[in-house]
Amino acid sequence: MRAELGDRLVVESPTTGAAGRDGEIVAIRHADGTPPYEVRWSDTHEVTLVFPGPDAHVRGAPRPRVSEPEPVRPRAAPKGRTPHPGDIGRRVASERRNRGLTREETARRAGMAPEYLAYLEEQAADPTAACLARLAGVLGTTPVALRGGDIDLPPGRGQALLHPRMQDLGPDECRRLLSASGVGRVAVSTPRGPAVVPVNYEVVDEAIAYRTAPDSVPAAAVGSEVAFEVDHLDEATGQGWSVLVVGSARVVTEADAVRRLTESAHASPWAGGEREMWVSIRPTRITGRRITEGGQ
Repeated sequence: MRAELGDRLVVESPTTGAAGRDGEIVAIRHADGTPPYEVRWSDTHEVTLVFPGPDAHVRGAPRPRVSEPEPVRPRAAPKGRTPHPGDIGRRVASERRNRGLTREETARRAGMAPEYLAYLEEQAADPTAACLARLAGVLGTTPVALRGGDIDLPPGRGQALLHPRMQDLGPDECRRLLSASGVGRVAVSTPRGPAVVPVNYEVVDEAIAYRTAPDSVPAAAVGSEVAFEVDHLDEATGQGWSVLVVGSARVVTEADAVRRLTESAHASPWAGGEREMWVSIRPTRITGRRITEGGQ
């Protein structure tokens, strides 16, 4: 089976005399026009990924006469990108997990087949604008963000709440937010002046721990009192929180402690390179704030 953009995929009904189903092929995955296809169904206007079975056939759309056949225009991933999975798929999967949604629930809310959402998350897919807009609405973000168009923009550019309310967080809530681990910022004094740098961190025995190199800026925290900050901003809702930890930093030298930290690390340092020095911050003060809608 081969098709071109604009062709119609017709699925015959197995019941004699019953109406079948058809839809417009809006995306083709392979340059030779073979399946799978993205199809916009006539009865629901939903776009789903289809692997045609023996009961399906392609009906060509009317085309102008040309001396050379029109080329098939596959929707391929941009050059230079890792093909499995694609950038859009990784962002969709990350946003979905952050909101605690299953693929099935996300697909149902977005009006698409779960199989198509799985394909989108796991392959170098390039969904249609309508499909991406529906997903963005379900995930509380924007199509631009899912395509990575805001990757170089600082957070907090979205519209503020109409009636924002700032509330202080108690120590237990601050520790709960910190315990998720991730990326935080450590503020240190260096010979060239104050500096704030991001680091991947872990929480072990209520202490903040991060990996770095001995000659790096984060290593300058050792032997002094420092500030460590973690936050999260949701531009789609205008809400967010931040937690600030103040405490003394030291190098972790005990072999068992280093091994425990290394084995429990959730991720490798994003900056890469050799970063085998563990720094631990024992909190002496923890404070936090949250921004919510004034009516909540």
